[in-house]
Amino acid sequence: MPELRKDPVVGRWVIIASERAKRPDQFLPLSSEPSQDTGKDSCPFCEGHESQTPSEIFSIRKTGAPNQPGWETRVIPSKHPILRVEGDLDKKGRGMYDIMNGLGAHEIILEAPGHAANLADLPESQVAKVVRTYMARIHDLEKDKRLRYALLFKNYGAVAGAGPIRHAHSELMAMPVNPARIKDELAGCMQYYSSKERCLYCDIVRQELVDGRRLAVVNEHFVAIAPFASRFPFELWILPRRHSSDFTQMRPEEPAALAHLLKMTLMKLRLALKDPPYNFILHTAPFRRERPGAWNTLSEDFHWHIEIMPRLTRVAGFEWGSGFYINPTPPEEAARFLREIEVAAYV
Repeated sequence: MPELRKDPVVGRWVIIASERAKRPDQFLPLSSEPSQDTGKDSCPFCEGHESQTPSEIFSIRKTGAPNQPGWETRVIPSKHPILRVEGDLDKKGRGMYDIMNGLGAHEIILEAPGHAANLADLPESQVAKVVRTYMARIHDLEKDKRLRYALLFKNYGAVAGAGPIRHAHSELMAMPVNPARIKDELAGCMQYYSSKERCLYCDIVRQELVDGRRLAVVNEHFVAIAPFASRFPFELWILPRRHSSDFTQMRPEEPAALAHLLKMTLMKLRLALKDPPYNFILHTAPFRRERPGAWNTLSEDFHWHIEIMPRLTRVAGFEWGSGFYINPTPPEEAARFLREIEVAAYV
């Protein structure tokens, strides 16, 4: 019989349709994947093609000057930004409607100088440099007092929203408002903390470590779990085992530990699901500003995490109309399958 499971963070209900249960080899790739890669010779993101991109904002380098070869990670502004950093907010009303200028930042993070598509293909040491680049850029954007939130995300595969350039990259968008989904999480965490004086996500981590059925990958500092109310087959959350609300506040040893767990998780997904398209999204605390209405417990009640969502099913009319999600693969089954995959030979 199907189960209705309630997400403890935002109160969202999910239908785990166990009678429709699917194993990894039963998922068919969704259509609209690009027919072929543009290729490294014409890839503007590859090392040696720096003149084909806007001037870099940030880089980790072995050698060379900005906008020259010798970089290990590189950050550039988007050629087609959704939000622009120039100008003022200019908040105003139009009748009952609120309007402001599309102010913000839209950056592209090039994760390696060589032409590789999947973050899982990069050496662990390179993934650690990518993590440190994420931290540096979010920390820098926080200095702009016009901005409230930085949303880091990665689209892998056309179904997940990636373009034809199959070079490992992610995107960072900073905006002057908090996204609605983050606000829902913040509200759920604050309500839980005000009732129990504990972090909700810390309680999730503790319970999943004891239970073990939804653990996919674990190391000394991080866990990857299939959440109890998984919206999608093989959805995973990566959480720090130590309480922390801010991604940028990792301790010196933690970026390397996160890189290890992230690479292992992505490799397991690739092996289990034949290199599926996926999105991953960082959920971290908003930029804290002194303003009326801000609460004082955010550092204690929120817990940063990364959500990884393989794109294996489509959201259809029932989901849009009801707000429910239908997941044909119980998270316990997904986590068990991933735990059993041996990746040592591929690292």
